[in-house]
Order: sequence, then C-alpha cells, then structure tokens
Amino acid sequence: MGFWDLLTPDDQRGLRDLGSDRQYPPGATICVEGDPATHVFVLLHGWVKVVSVTETGQESVRALRGEGDLVGETAGELGARRNATMQAIDAVQALIVGFDRFTAFLDTHPRASHAFRHMMTQRWSETETLLRMRSFTNGPQRIAALLLDLAERHGSQMGGAIQIVLPLSQDELASLAGTSRATVARALSNWRKRGFVRTGPRKITLIDVQGLRRAAGPAT
Repeated sequence: MGFWDLLTPDDQRGLRDLGSDRQYPPGATICVEGDPATHVFVLLHGWVKVVSVTETGQESVRALRGEGDLVGETAGELGARRNATMQAIDAVQALIVGFDRFTAFLDTHPRASHAFRHMMTQRWSETETLLRMRSFTNGPQRIAALLLDLAERHGSQMGGAIQIVLPLSQDELASLAGTSRATVARALSNWRKRGFVRTGPRKITLIDVQGLRRAAGPAT
C-alpha cells in the first residue's frame, strides 16, 4: 500500500490543494538526475522507473514505483539535487507538491506524518531484505522473486494466471534483480519450457505461480 493510500480522504484533499496534477505520456522523463530537488511526486496513476547512470556510463534501474507511491522525498530531505532520473513506464498522473509545503503539511497533519514514517520504514526494510537476499541467492532466484513481487503489485488475474504488463527490457529486469541480461534470458527460457511463464511484447504471464515460488527459493 502506497503513501497516498495510507492517507485519510481529508488528508488527501488537503495535500491535493497544495500541489498540482501533471500528466506524463509513456517514456516521458519526469525529472533528471542532478536537477534541484524542489518538490515531491505522488503517483496517482501509472508506473515509473527510477534510474541512475553508473561510473561506466551504463544506465541502472534502481526501483519501480507505482500508483500511490511517493517519489523524490529523499533528495528533498537532504536539500540537495536529484540523485536519480525518473521516467514514465506507462501513462502517469502525478501530484506535484513543493517540498517546503509537503514538510509543513506533515508537521500539521499527524496521521499523514505517521503514514510517511510507515512508508519510509517499509522501504528501508525492503532495501535491507534485498541486500540480504543478494548475499545468499543466485540470479535466477532473484529474477523469480522480482517477477512474483511485480505480479503482486502490478499483476492482473487472467483465469489461473497472473499477467504483468510493464514495458521493461531484459537489461532493466537484470538491473533490478542485480544480475546479468544473459541470466535473465536463460531463466525466462527455462521457465517457458517448464510452463512457469509465458512472455510476449510488453508483458510476462505467470502461469505456474507455485513453480516460480519454488524457483525463487525459501526466501519468498
């Protein structure tokens, strides 16, 4: 559950009064690494990818954020510049609120402040879990866990299967899972043969969720 979904209807209206809605088409760059961090984004619809450029010039996908999520709050807290670029994956509607207004809103709305702390604690926990998993799991296990997480957050039920519609390349999946593109390609090929998944343009369908859970290992 995202930050927006944790707010009461009154708090949602109050925060909306402080900002403005923006629409972004698929593929649009919403903010750029190095830009001043003057405002936060509340995603009301659609998905974005948070990317950064490594020292070798390669693009690395750091996170996916979806409906209800708050994005850009960390750089604002540090009073610095954006530490990553955010791009729309599909059509995105976002509420943009100046950082000063946002922090003042949290100071005067205890329930919203509690929702913010809950969200931040959850993200820290997720990051800790991810780092821990990378120490004792292999690439295919992490890819399986990633697909299961995407299915839970973004999947649509299709009979007994779950369809994930996200235009992510194998390079981007590899970056999110902390592995190589070749490992992603081999894992998906193996799981197609075993009847775990079906792949197509812009989508992956999980046919055998339990089989994929076994492939992910005991961590899931």
